[in-house]
Amino acid sequence: MTEPIQQGTLRSVDTDLQNAIRLSLDSDAAFALWKLPDSTAVYFAGSRHPVGIHEVVLEDMKPGFLFAPFDPGEKKILLPADEFFVHQEGKLSNVQGEWADVLTRMPVESASSTPHAYHIRQTDSGRAAEQSGYEDLVNQCREAIIGGRFEKLVPTRFKEVAIPEKFDLALLFLELGRRYPSAMVSVFSSPQSGTWIGATPEMLVKVDANQHFHTVAVAGTQRYIPGTDLRSITWTQKEIEEQALVERYIISCFKKIRLREFDERGPRTVIAGNVVHLKTEFEVDMEATRYPQLGSVMLQLLHPTSAVCGMPMEASMAFLKENEGYSRQFYSGYLGPVGINNEVQLFVNLRCMQLGKGIARLYAGGGVLGDSDPEKEWQETELKLNTLLSVIRNYLT
Repeated sequence: MTEPIQQGTLRSVDTDLQNAIRLSLDSDAAFALWKLPDSTAVYFAGSRHPVGIHEVVLEDMKPGFLFAPFDPGEKKILLPADEFFVHQEGKLSNVQGEWADVLTRMPVESASSTPHAYHIRQTDSGRAAEQSGYEDLVNQCREAIIGGRFEKLVPTRFKEVAIPEKFDLALLFLELGRRYPSAMVSVFSSPQSGTWIGATPEMLVKVDANQHFHTVAVAGTQRYIPGTDLRSITWTQKEIEEQALVERYIISCFKKIRLREFDERGPRTVIAGNVVHLKTEFEVDMEATRYPQLGSVMLQLLHPTSAVCGMPMEASMAFLKENEGYSRQFYSGYLGPVGINNEVQLFVNLRCMQLGKGIARLYAGGGVLGDSDPEKEWQETELKLNTLLSVIRNYLT
């Protein structure tokens, strides 16, 4: 990326994002907005030429935004950062592309109340599961696990809710960022994928500017009451076992490539919006281990992780495709910037929804073991769905 081009006039982030979205749609271009965890910088990338790819080689990619489906055999979408800017502290920087002059000259006053559209792609014809249907699916998973076919399965479901016809995508994105500052908040909108927005707590693969590889194991879910001392939160044996399975899965991936030099920290309790999880962090010095392709190799090994699919992976995916009753599409896939600031930051696409015409489809799931309680699994999905439902109900309506 080029050196920052600082603009002297303080600018409204909502207006800049609205203007960029308008330019994208007028040009029939795909676009992405994102805010990284614990950061105030808002990024925009747009392109008329998103690329469908099968094999991901992170080290060779041009700077852009990567959006991948749950099924690793399906095409991923790479959005080149042909149009690009960063908005931070009331200023634009790194403004690049054909729209640069237009963007910097467009109005900078407070956001207009005029709503803007987004790319729409029809969802699959699956039906939303009622509580009894989802609990039946959990019981199917339990029986398969008890029968020895699987160690763990992660069934999911979706819920569809009405959204106002006239709402503003940029303002929704900014509200999610305000409510969930420690999440990766993003919008991805293209003719190929439709429009997806979410606030995910789970990093999948990160390669930082110092050539250090990072990934995490996240499992277990409890409701979080603001102000609760995290040290006072206790976890059940089922939740601890579920977390240990994800940890062992990551370590088994390291073993497959004979990598033994890694740092492991955790598990510890972390806040993710209205819930808490158990989290363990892993880090590898890629230069010290002489493994410059580690990001690409581990991405291929990790996705889909046991936290969103099950163990063993291929058999779990086949079971879930047969029994969930709908296509996950990009839910529980991965997304994030590649080559921006000489880093790769990919996150699992959780706590997300797909926007249609007046309808939002929200997704959630949970890890099932042999001793899982179907009713509690339903309640866990309700907790997770509320991450976005609370914004729709209290902010958009």
